[in-house]
Amino acid sequence: MTVKVEVIEGGIPHTKIMLAGLVCTIVCLYLSYLNVVTNTGLFSFFGGLAAIAALIWGSHTIKVLCSYGIGTGVPSAGMIAFGSGVIAMLLATKFGIAAPIVALVLAAIIGLVLGYLANDVLNMKIPVMIQSLTELAVVGALTLMGFAVLITGSFTFAGLTTGSVTLFGALAMPSYQVSFIGGALTAVAFLLGAIAIQHPFNACLGPGWKQDRMLMLTAECGFLSMIVAAIMSFALLSAGSAIISLIIALIGWVYTYCEYIRLSKRDAFAWLDAKPIPDVEGH
Repeated sequence: MTVKVEVIEGGIPHTKIMLAGLVCTIVCLYLSYLNVVTNTGLFSFFGGLAAIAALIWGSHTIKVLCSYGIGTGVPSAGMIAFGSGVIAMLLATKFGIAAPIVALVLAAIIGLVLGYLANDVLNMKIPVMIQSLTELAVVGALTLMGFAVLITGSFTFAGLTTGSVTLFGALAMPSYQVSFIGGALTAVAFLLGAIAIQHPFNACLGPGWKQDRMLMLTAECGFLSMIVAAIMSFALLSAGSAIISLIIALIGWVYTYCEYIRLSKRDAFAWLDAKPIPDVEGH
């Protein structure tokens, strides 16, 4: 029997966070398709924003799941999100412009299967397990797709597997090694997302947990990952496109970092009047 040891009091309901995160992620991914319409990479930064929206949703899902007394499962939740999500993301890239929707559907199916196995076969019996693992699989898939767009400018299979190298300063030759998948950048995006999704709840849990502080930390971690991915994009995108993504990531990170520090000070101040545990005579 599983007992919920920590409830969410106040704040935004998880359902609203889930719906907002899903809508924002899908919209941003499709806004990045402006790269195809304009034949540029200038709109690749929308991929980074999509990843951040998904991460905010996913970090709150981890909070809901791990409120059932499985605090040590936070890293596992992050790993299973991206381990299952990468399968759906890679398969979905074969469907062209429909890739984000296909990734959502495939990831949801994989998450449902994993949730069923965890809850009914492994007998974990956690009420929100199936829903949470379904959400986390979708989050993992869409986050990876967002980072893929940020780094390459595309979410299609051809865009993630095909690159080029320049010979003698003029002759461009196709090269599969100079690509998101061929260059093993999938593994880097995996870690950038997994760390960003699992760190916020680990860092903010405890009796002084506040929803807004945790979600702000998630956004800060997301923008920090976006900075790294934007730097990586210099290898696959034009300098102008990569600079735009990097500037947006830096501005977002500075803002969210300052806000997180402000919220941390607010919550630390609220505990100043807490009294120490009284000493018992003779002990």
